[in-house]
Amino acid sequence: MEGSLEAPTRHNIPWQDEAWYDEDALEKELRRVFDICHGCRRCFNLCDSFPILFDAVDESPNEEVEDLSAGQLKEVIDACTLCDMCFMTKCPYVPPHEFDLDFPHLMLRARAIENRKGETSLADRELAKMTRNGKLGTAFSGLANWATKEGNGLTRPLMEAVVGIDSKAHVPPFMDTALTNQAPAIVPPPNPDGPAFGRKVAIYAGCHDNFNDGTPGEAAMKVFAHQGLQVRIEYPDCCGMPKFENGDMAGVASAAERISSHFAPLVEDGWDIVPLTTSCALMLKFEWPLIEPDNEKVKLLSQHTFDVSEYVVRLSKECGLAPIEAMPKSIAVHFACHARAQNMGPKAMEMLRLIPEAKPQLTERCSGHGGKWGIFKENFERAVKVGKPAARNLVKGEPDMIVSECPLAGPHLRQVIEANGNEPPARIGHPIEVMAQAYGL
Repeated sequence: MEGSLEAPTRHNIPWQDEAWYDEDALEKELRRVFDICHGCRRCFNLCDSFPILFDAVDESPNEEVEDLSAGQLKEVIDACTLCDMCFMTKCPYVPPHEFDLDFPHLMLRARAIENRKGETSLADRELAKMTRNGKLGTAFSGLANWATKEGNGLTRPLMEAVVGIDSKAHVPPFMDTALTNQAPAIVPPPNPDGPAFGRKVAIYAGCHDNFNDGTPGEAAMKVFAHQGLQVRIEYPDCCGMPKFENGDMAGVASAAERISSHFAPLVEDGWDIVPLTTSCALMLKFEWPLIEPDNEKVKLLSQHTFDVSEYVVRLSKECGLAPIEAMPKSIAVHFACHARAQNMGPKAMEMLRLIPEAKPQLTERCSGHGGKWGIFKENFERAVKVGKPAARNLVKGEPDMIVSECPLAGPHLRQVIEANGNEPPARIGHPIEVMAQAYGL
């Protein structure tokens, strides 16, 4: 039977069980799942994993998954961006259905086996060391930004040849000073007249917000303080999403243990935890508890973590928001995959509708970037291809501004908009920046 009458569930990830790393068992499960996918094909218009799989089956001698070689199976695995959209929005066979499909976590298992065997590329491993890279990048921002700037004919071809980063892909520039180091001078005091006065929020600055672009973080601080919240900003470490993409489960578990230990005392003292980046929120709320199901601090943190747009909407319902000036602007809102994967609804849209006269319009398509996946030579053109429907939809109504909850999707979508032959906006920022603008902050 297609579908289930029960709510979807997700199993804990048994990454410490040796059976999970059995390659014969993995191949058997890949072929079982791919055979079900081939018979359904509801995911044909998501990431390229599915067209690659379906084309390979259609071109095989017997048009069966059993005909596919190990190399063809790997092509499907390598094309997955772990966006979670197949599991969250398309698949009728997710648990508790008897077919028990979790395509993204099966791809994760395959990558974990590759990682254990030492087959993860050097570039993937080094790029996943985000805290180290961020500290080095901010310390030498002038040199780093010159070397990684698009159009640098000296360094970008060299980066492509040596590291595998496509010469056309946007690489986020570094700030001179990390956001957490700027915080003492820029965190505003709580507004005593704000409707949320007396509440406390700790902003978790993800790697991109802390080292590359502090604009969303500054906007969030100002909006929260204006509501009366006591605000602090924290960056104990990277949430581990880039290592998760690599299948480095021990690395992710280690990050979960360290960061949950950092935040647990704050939660116990009444602080809400708000990550600025959707991927970080997804890790804290959903992936960490599946990786560390017996860790009480991980559980505690997951129960008190809110996406930034989700948190503003929550405040509006629980205590109301400070009065907002009218903003008669049309806003194209990209609903980032890792916001959708949090299963909370389009909170950025809900938040922007709180601005009088604002006209937000939602685009529910993947940007194609897929974290660090989309910057590599073998993936960049595919990332552009996957992002074209979203880019077309975002500019269709000639909006006054375009926003995305994902800091990597924004610059990538600018490139895709240009590739589609349209004029890209100067910036695709975070929706919280629009809230700050509406408040005149």
